[in-house]
Amino acid sequence: MRTIRIVERVLVAVPIMLGVAISVFLFMHLTPGDPVDVMLGGASYVTEEEEQALRKEFGLDKPLHEQLMLFLGGLMRGDLGNSFTERRPAAEMILERLPATVELALGALLFGLVIAVPIGIISAVKQNSLIDRTSMAAAFIGISMPGFWLGLVLIMIFSVRLHLLPVAGRIVYALKPDHVTGLYVLDSLLTGNFPALVDSIKHLILPSVALGSVLAAIVARVLRSSMLEVLRADYVSLARAKGLREYAVVVKHALRNALIPTITVVGIQIGVLLGGNMIIETVFAWPGLGRLVVNSIFASDYPVVQGTVIVYAFIFVLANLLVDILYTFLNPKITM
Repeated sequence: MRTIRIVERVLVAVPIMLGVAISVFLFMHLTPGDPVDVMLGGASYVTEEEEQALRKEFGLDKPLHEQLMLFLGGLMRGDLGNSFTERRPAAEMILERLPATVELALGALLFGLVIAVPIGIISAVKQNSLIDRTSMAAAFIGISMPGFWLGLVLIMIFSVRLHLLPVAGRIVYALKPDHVTGLYVLDSLLTGNFPALVDSIKHLILPSVALGSVLAAIVARVLRSSMLEVLRADYVSLARAKGLREYAVVVKHALRNALIPTITVVGIQIGVLLGGNMIIETVFAWPGLGRLVVNSIFASDYPVVQGTVIVYAFIFVLANLLVDILYTFLNPKITM
């Protein structure tokens, strides 16, 4: 039964992805700006014939509806088209940058959960204490701080002043590990390259903190609220009346049920981490999808922008599907 529900959810995701593909295509083509003009750079020596030849090369001479049909047809075959600026497949460019974005998102997710889960639990157990008030005030500040500002502050403190961590980039070029997965930390472990492991972690720390601070603040507040509600439930009072240790009551009984709304927030935030990292990647010169799509937008590189947005949408849909599946394991009474 669960398998059937999963298949149904996957099938429902198909028209969603189709709608995203059509929307991003129309937005890109209806936005002011001509990619041919951008590629030519306003050169006065270019003839009209050369300009028309360039439009024909990329299919920009066709009516909009024909371009849309060609785009959707290529998408069904896994072909996102060729980049206008680099003259090579957009899918190839996206796959080159995707591991960097995934690694940054995982680093931010790890940082956020390691900070948020203990704070949320302790704040709920010690409600209205100094720890609770301090942590919730810090969470409020974390939600309010713009990521780019926090990133710049972290660079000024830990890179410029203290010289503890790198300013930007992903790894020192000379230490780049052999390619296995594209995730430098994991590749360093798999190949036994300890210097690359240390350097890649150092480069990952600051952008992960800047990107994951909002996640940590949101999850801590949501988990605290959920824990407070669960700790007042009758079955928790019964567990305490039976003489169970407080640790067992909080972790084994209360936390399991409090995680259900928290997982919803985490699932949404995974999409945010992957799709909303453009500013952080720009601040730290992180060579991921965020920087790629920003540069492609300025260059009116339609295939790359369209392909990147579709990848973001797919990951977001997949994350929400995984959240729904986790629901059924945490609480078998919940059906998909």
